Formats: sequence, structure tokens, C-alpha cells
Amino acid sequence: MSNPRKIIIDTDPGQDDAAAIMLALGSPEDIEVLGITTVAGNVPLPLTSRNARIVCEWSGRPDVKVFAGCDRPLTRPLVTAEHVHGNTGLDGPELHEPTMPLQPENAVDFIIETLRNAPPNTITLCTLGPLTNIGKAFRDAPDVIDRVQKIVLMGGAYFEVGNITPAAEFNIYVDPEAADIVFKSGRKITVMPLDVTHKALTTAPRIQALRDLGTTAGTAMAEMVDFFERFDVEKYGSAGAPLHDPCVIAYLIKPELFSGRDINVMIETTSELTLGMTVADWWGVTDRPANATFMGDVDADGFFQLLTERIGRL
Repeated sequence: MSNPRKIIIDTDPGQDDAAAIMLALGSPEDIEVLGITTVAGNVPLPLTSRNARIVCEWSGRPDVKVFAGCDRPLTRPLVTAEHVHGNTGLDGPELHEPTMPLQPENAVDFIIETLRNAPPNTITLCTLGPLTNIGKAFRDAPDVIDRVQKIVLMGGAYFEVGNITPAAEFNIYVDPEAADIVFKSGRKITVMPLDVTHKALTTAPRIQALRDLGTTAGTAMAEMVDFFERFDVEKYGSAGAPLHDPCVIAYLIKPELFSGRDINVMIETTSELTLGMTVADWWGVTDRPANATFMGDVDADGFFQLLTERIGRL
């Protein structure tokens, strides 16, 4: 068994973010979580920072370091998604006030420092929300970019197009300027777009399997999914809710669950109509060089088996 991959999770929890954090913390042989950095996105920063700590405590891991980052996008006012995730961001289960501390250091400083002190190509950035923290780190400290081994992000869409506007996926839309910096960084990027995450749908048996774990983490996850599934079922007419963010972590553990293409992806930052769109050259119609592996498909059964097994360890 090789050494576990060192990662920083950058997140705006969010029920599906919670599933991603649990999956990572339940997989110590595959993943070493150096820290969790929070960003404003699904809900404002004070709540995402609180939620990340609640999830660590549900997971029995109050030792994990959580750092609060940017409370708004690089150049724009913040757009949030309480309409999906509820006013707390983790609506569903009963929430407690976390007792584990928030680290005193700012998340962007932590990201820069951690990368600076690491050998080149050794740290993977897993981004589950708007890319503000990473974009700011890359903008303020371009010397750290080559320390990044790869970036695996949940964001964007091509065939599914948009979920917050007709053309844009929420995470990219909230801070398109930050996304633009990341996609132009020259690092290896793996994208988990809506095209994939909308195939990873919760179903009654999949939720029941989480509930049947009978653990704090499993029960909390089942209750969260019960809540946020209602929104997606009503909106898309689908059987269940997509668990977007854990696709990022599942890919690091079992990349064979996913398939996609190496393509060019550009971020629209100026158009009123398509702001935040991931312009994905899926069919290779431009001569722009590939800068991302854009996933198109997932083995949903294998994904949920992995998720349930690993959350069951917590």
C-alpha cells in the first residue's frame, strides 16, 4: 500500500460537502487530511466554518484542523444557496454547537504555507465549493502553484449546463474570477461536473444503508440527505438527490469509478448571459490545449458502496 495522499479539503458545507469530509476521514489508508479550509458559498463563512467542525465531531475527529478563509468572492458580492441546503447549510439532523476550535490562522495563509513547506507535486487540493481561497492563494503567492500535485474539484457542467443560472453551475458561478485563475494555473485539474454528480443519485435503499450503519455519522448523513433530496426531486423530477462533492474524494480512492476526457475548459467571466459557465471543449472543436480531465460518467453503485463502507468506519 502506498503512502496516503496528502490533501487539503476546501469546502462550504453543505450536506454533500459533509459526505465528502466523512468519506475522506473514513479512509486514512488512502487519504491524509492536512486541514480543512472553509469558504463562503452554500451559506456564509461563519456557518460553513461551524458546519465543517460539526461534521468533524460527528466523525469522531475533533483533532482535524479547520481554518476559515474568504467570506466573499474575489471581486463580486456573495451568492448563497440556502434554498437548497437550508438556513444552516446542514439542515436535516439536529445540529450541536461544535466544541473543537477554529484555527487562528486564515485559510489562505494556511494553504500558502502548507504548499511552500511541501516538496513539489506532493499536495492535492480538493475543492468542494467556490474557488475563492485557492484563487486568492495562487494570485497572492504564485510560487506555490507548482507545489500542487493536482486539483480535484466539484464544479461546472457541460451536458447538464447550469443549476444556478441556465448556463452556470453554482460553485463556479459564485466566483468565476477565482475559477479562471485555477483553470489557467497549469496544474493538473480533474473536474467533477454536474454531468457526473447528477448520476450519483440517492435512492431509498442507498439512504437506508447509511441509516442502517447506526452510527452518529451514518444517521446524520441519512437525515441530511432526506432534507436536501426534497429540493432536487422537485426541481429535476429525479429519483433522488445528487451527492456532488463526495465524487471528488471517491475519485482519489477509486479513480476507476469515473470516466472522462482530457479537454480544454475555460471559464466565462464577462458575459451577462453565461457568467460562470465552464466552456468545456468536449468535442475538441478548438485548438486550445487540454487543461483538465473532465469527467462524464460514474459507477453509481460502486460509488455508494464505497461511501457507505467508509462512513461506516467513523
